[in-house]
Amino acid sequence: MGTFLSLGRWIFPIPFILFGLTHFAKAEALSGIVPAYMPAKVFWVYLSGVGMIAAAVSMYLGKYDKLAATLLAIMLLLFVVMVHLPGVLAGSDSMQQALPSLLKDIALAAASMMYAQNQARDSSIVG
Repeated sequence: MGTFLSLGRWIFPIPFILFGLTHFAKAEALSGIVPAYMPAKVFWVYLSGVGMIAAAVSMYLGKYDKLAATLLAIMLLLFVVMVHLPGVLAGSDSMQQALPSLLKDIALAAASMMYAQNQARDSSIVG
């Protein structure tokens, strides 16, 4: 059972690589969900894509992975508060679109925190 569960360390970063690549491939489309008050929308899409890919690579290499998982959790929780929550609170159609993303990002943020707490190998930056 331990061997099976240890696969989670290798499976967990996969979505972040794919999400990060999607941020580059579909930057213009994704810029539409960046809050209206934020300038340079495409920049934020690219930056978050870089952050996701960097976190995944860090987790695979085991170098600065605790810091990477912690920063990833912070970024995902910022997505929840800044991007998804306003859509959920708006209700109606926007709620139906925003709620699954809100729940996904909360779950991924919590998993990132658990990774940082229990799986990370390099705690040289974040103790």
